[in-house]
Amino acid sequence: MEVPGSSKKMIATQEEMVENKVPLAYRDQCAHLLIPLNKCRQSEFYLPWKCEDERHTYEKCAYELVMERMLQMQKIREEEARMKQKGHQSIPLIPKTANV
Repeated sequence: MEVPGSSKKMIATQEEMVENKVPLAYRDQCAHLLIPLNKCRQSEFYLPWKCEDERHTYEKCAYELVMERMLQMQKIREEEARMKQKGHQSIPLIPKTANV
């Protein structure tokens, strides 16, 4: 499944995430890595020195998603600055009321 605005694909299906009880906040493009990580954590009784490879892979994926979103936001801000510099008015978030 393609996610708009992202270079990563959704690999885990909605059914897999529900079946593995992945919290809603973690159902992103890295959920397919979180499922085996959580299984490993449960089987190893959450010992911090276990499941290091799975955790590193998941955290790297999450970091890449955050960096991708930051770059997208930076491009949006630069585009808005260019538009403002040219004199184009962007759509205000709060509309101006009469004579206020």
